[in-house]
Amino acid sequence: MPELPDITLYIERLEPRVIGQPLERVRLLSPFLVRTAVPPLTAVYGRSVRGFSRIGKRIVFHMGDELYLVLHLMIAGRLRWRDAGAAVPAKVGLCAFDFPNGSLVLTEASSKKRAALHVASGAATLQAIDPGGIDVMCCSAAEFSAALQRENHTLKRALTDPRILSGIGNAYSDEILHHARLSPVRQTNKLGSDELARLHASCQRVLRTWIERQREELGPDAFPERVTAFRPGMAVHGRYGKPCPDCGAKVQRIAYASNETNYCANCQTEGRLLADRSLSRLLKDDWPKTLTELEERAEARAAQRSKRS
Repeated sequence: MPELPDITLYIERLEPRVIGQPLERVRLLSPFLVRTAVPPLTAVYGRSVRGFSRIGKRIVFHMGDELYLVLHLMIAGRLRWRDAGAAVPAKVGLCAFDFPNGSLVLTEASSKKRAALHVASGAATLQAIDPGGIDVMCCSAAEFSAALQRENHTLKRALTDPRILSGIGNAYSDEILHHARLSPVRQTNKLGSDELARLHASCQRVLRTWIERQREELGPDAFPERVTAFRPGMAVHGRYGKPCPDCGAKVQRIAYASNETNYCANCQTEGRLLADRSLSRLLKDDWPKTLTELEERAEARAAQRSKRS
C-alpha cells in the first residue's frame, strides 16, 4: 500500500503537471471506483486543479469552490502519468483523469478492487473523510505521546491506525520500530517518556529519509512508476530470513492471514522470538523462545541431515 513517502512523491510530481490545468473528464472503466453520488463526478469537469493535499494515505485534488476529489489507492492502486488520451489498461485499469497536457491513469493490480474516489463538497464533508490521525511529520513530541497513549494498543497497531497517526502502514511501521529499537508488540501504555521521544524521532527520521531517497531515485522530473512496499535498503520489512543490516541476525516475522510484521529479535526484543500465530499454534511447546534457541535447533537439524547423508 502506498504510504506517506509514496503519497508525498505522487503529490510533488503531480503539482507541476496539473495545477492550473482543467480536468477535461474522467474515463471510468470501473463503476465501483466512485463512492459518492452527490455531487456527481461531472461537477468537476472543466475545473482547473488549484492544489493538492494529503489526508492520511489519500490524495486530495482541490478543484475550487470547495469541491474536492479524494483518491484512496488502498493496497494495490497505482498512478501513471501518460500522454493525453492514453488508453487505460483493460485488466488492471480503473480510470484516467484527462488533462490537456496528459492523462493520469489509475490502475489496481488486484482481484479485489478497493481503490476509491470521492467527490466532496465543502470543508465539513472533506473533514468527515479524515480518520483523524495526527501528522507525524509536523506534530510535537507531546502531541505524539498523547495520541499514542490515548488508548492501549501494541506499537504495531498504534503506528498503523489511521485514527491515531496519519499515513503510516505496514512497511514503514516495521522500519520505524527497528530504527527506534522497540518491539512491535510492546504496549503503548508501557512506554517511558524516553522511549516515546525516541519513537517520535524515529517516525520523522525514517519517513524523511525515504522521501529523500525516492526523490534521488526519481531525479528532478520523473513520475513515480515503481511504487512498492519492498524497497532495497529497507532494514527489516520484507526481509524475513535475511541478515539485519545493523547486527547480522536473521530478520524474523509475525505472520497474519494476509500480512506480516518483520523485526530483528536481537535489536528489538532482547533476543526473544515473538509468537508467530500460525507456527506457534502448530508447534506449541516446541516453539523456540529465543533467537539463540532457534539457531541451536537449526544447527541440530543441519547436523542430523549431515549424519543421514
